[in-house]
Amino acid sequence: MTRLSRAVRGLFTAFTALLAVTTAPATARAGTEPKAPGDFVALATVDRTIVQEMRYFTPHNFVGERIDGYRQPICILTRPAAEALHRAQTRLLRQGYTLKVYDCYRPQRAVNHFVRWAKNLDDQAMKGEFYPDVDKTRLFADGYIAEKSGHSRGSTMDLTIVRLPARPTRPYVPGEPLVPCHAPKEERFPDNSVDMGTGFDCFDTLSHTLDPRIQGERRAHRLLLKTTLESLGFVNLAEEWWHYTYKPEPFPDTYFDFPVSVRSLTTPR
Repeated sequence: MTRLSRAVRGLFTAFTALLAVTTAPATARAGTEPKAPGDFVALATVDRTIVQEMRYFTPHNFVGERIDGYRQPICILTRPAAEALHRAQTRLLRQGYTLKVYDCYRPQRAVNHFVRWAKNLDDQAMKGEFYPDVDKTRLFADGYIAEKSGHSRGSTMDLTIVRLPARPTRPYVPGEPLVPCHAPKEERFPDNSVDMGTGFDCFDTLSHTLDPRIQGERRAHRLLLKTTLESLGFVNLAEEWWHYTYKPEPFPDTYFDFPVSVRSLTTPR
């Protein structure tokens, strides 16, 4: 064997060893991702009629990119919350509406992503839509961003209602001009939901469920969602018309971090 041949073989052996070192940990990490307890289900296995528009799987959110931990655009909830949501859907379908969820279970790593973004005051790419009148330095103090979220316990969801027949919402195109989330509905980014007075995730006091400035049809829509869900055991967060938690929560003190993925479920169906 020539010196050159030995050198080439040595390089190949070193490359093979390096490849093994760099790929094995990734495989191991994939196999050790946390799993959801058996009480968690994909909403679609309980009710396939509820529209799912999982915003944090897309760049159309206040951060402007897909959020950590969202591997698939699916809604995952504890089974009691999903079954209660199915009962709410049954009532709304009779009235010509369907529910639409924007977010459900949210892993802690996603919350951490929000926190990192909020601390980076230079990143204000999505301000024009989601927090046009709020200084980013106020996001923690004003309660828009927090270190923990009830979503991580699995029984909280962000949702709205859509009049049937539900027309699809066009995809968001990154970089397109932004319109304030509290602008008139016909000016905001198109959403097939009824007019709630603001868009989803609007960082503004107009998003408070019973803000007195929201009147007429817009208030009626908020109250339809509120009364329907509260009659079935859900509790609204007063500062966000879209935010509801099913009570009693199966995991009131546990903040989970398994990814949003069918593979995270112990009994995916």
